Amino acid sequence: MKSKLNILYLPAFLLALWLLLNNSLSAGNIVLGLGLGLLLGVAALPFRPVRASIKKPLVALRLLWHVFCDIVHSNIDVGRIVWKGSNSGATPGFLDIPLTITDPHGLAALACIVTYTPGTVWSGFDEKNHVLTLHVLDLKDEQQWLDTIQKRYQNPLIEIFE
Repeated sequence: MKSKLNILYLPAFLLALWLLLNNSLSAGNIVLGLGLGLLLGVAALPFRPVRASIKKPLVALRLLWHVFCDIVHSNIDVGRIVWKGSNSGATPGFLDIPLTITDPHGLAALACIVTYTPGTVWSGFDEKNHVLTLHVLDLKDEQQWLDTIQKRYQNPLIEIFE
């Protein structure tokens, strides 16, 4: 039963996105959004040979909140660095982070999280050794970045997808 409900996540998401973009909860928009969500959800099935299943939605919501807060804080930090210019004392650098997550959806989510956060860039991933190369705008404390990626992001993604 639970696997049959997983197929409804994409149409539900598309319906919600449709209603948000149209800024309307009229009956016509709900019916049209529901129809488009179902149609596009079914049309997308052949293009997704490996299907993701969210095992712990509450962990996903908590992770989403952490990512939101980190993006806000990172925007403030990057803004300070840009504002101060060369006097900011920023020390950019690359950092190799060993990962244990293997699910392709979890890796894609981690790549999005890192890319969406200002001041960090996913620079590379060694599939053989499972090592992420991360570029950080202000790399002062390597252990803090290791903990952030491995514990704050990777561990919840493992719970969600594996």
